Amino acid sequence: MPPRKRGRKDEGAATAAPPEVGRDHISALPDDALQHILSSLPAQDAVRTCALARRWRHLWKFTKDLHMTTPDSIEEIREFVDHLLLLRAGLPIDTFELGAGDGLSEDDIPLVNLWIRHAVAYKVQVLQLEIFGRWTWLKLKNLHLVFASQHLTRLEFANIRFNDSFFNFSSCLALQDLRIRMCELMHAKRISSYIHAPNLASLWLDEAFERAAVLERMPSLVEAVVTIHVFCSNSCSRTTSGSCDDLDCQGCHDIEEDDTCVLLQGLSIAKNLALVALSNTFIFRRDLKWCPTFSNLRTSLLNEYWCVPADFSALECILEHSPVLEKLTLQLFCKGPKSKVEIKGIPDPIERSAAISEHLRIVEVKCEVVDETVLNVLKFLNKFNINKLRLHYSHSLYFCNLL
Repeated sequence: MPPRKRGRKDEGAATAAPPEVGRDHISALPDDALQHILSSLPAQDAVRTCALARRWRHLWKFTKDLHMTTPDSIEEIREFVDHLLLLRAGLPIDTFELGAGDGLSEDDIPLVNLWIRHAVAYKVQVLQLEIFGRWTWLKLKNLHLVFASQHLTRLEFANIRFNDSFFNFSSCLALQDLRIRMCELMHAKRISSYIHAPNLASLWLDEAFERAAVLERMPSLVEAVVTIHVFCSNSCSRTTSGSCDDLDCQGCHDIEEDDTCVLLQGLSIAKNLALVALSNTFIFRRDLKWCPTFSNLRTSLLNEYWCVPADFSALECILEHSPVLEKLTLQLFCKGPKSKVEIKGIPDPIERSAAISEHLRIVEVKCEVVDETVLNVLKFLNKFNINKLRLHYSHSLYFCNLL
């Protein structure tokens, strides 16, 4: 190979200038961009940037997303939040997130309620409250006054004690998303509290304590996930119907709204619906006495609760009252969307049962093992000519006849 000529550049060599060393590229961004970046940080970290340089001294005040969380108690951030809201001088808020991993004291409750009112007064759009821990519950009351807003689009509550009998969000015309997890209704004035949100599109109701809330009709509802846990008192160890012979049973005989469809009527407009409950709770089966029609339901996820008792009457009612259902998923004795076994059945196009939706394309059965319970579910589906089964096990696919 001949020697290279001195000064000749290699073909294809990079011609770009080397990057500048030591230049502060972040500070070169405009204020709006920097405020957007700060909005994604915990509020404590955003405020600390005031020590970086003169230009950063007041940038944090204009962030519209306030994430104020601590793994400890509210007491640890009480003084910080007070000063933060005071120094912002009433600037608008888009997101207000307040979380504590170790609860709050009774003395903190009025202060937290004041912070919430402050956020709503300054046009908050997303409000998230997650107060966990062992001390006491965050108590909220007069919800229709506290959350009266034309700007709120999303509300999230976790470990909150509600004192109102009526969750009236009718004045929140922009509210699209409501999420309630692990909350308590014990101190509501009525045994069955009402949730009224006429323009709601998305509902996540994960009820862990006391009674299921009565859902009023939600004409804009698109999707909902409702989970009833063992701690819910709408349960009975003697019966699955909610009508045992023990008059002292609070689960069966302490329901004021005996003529009310508690959950299903309010959910009947939804297009996508997941309903999960433990076998000893009866509130869904009790609701089926009214046989609501799920006129818009396209996709549905149900757990093993709907396959008990052995006549599958609850599951049959859902199938027969979902005229436009396209996909049904049965998640049997497994947690989450992943499972070891997945069985897919397709309705017979020629001998399709007239009792179910003509739009139904697929039924998925997810489980950990194919046992007698699963086989009984498949036999029930076969009554509606839902067959042509495909068995997915781990990462393998089998075509088989399990019946």
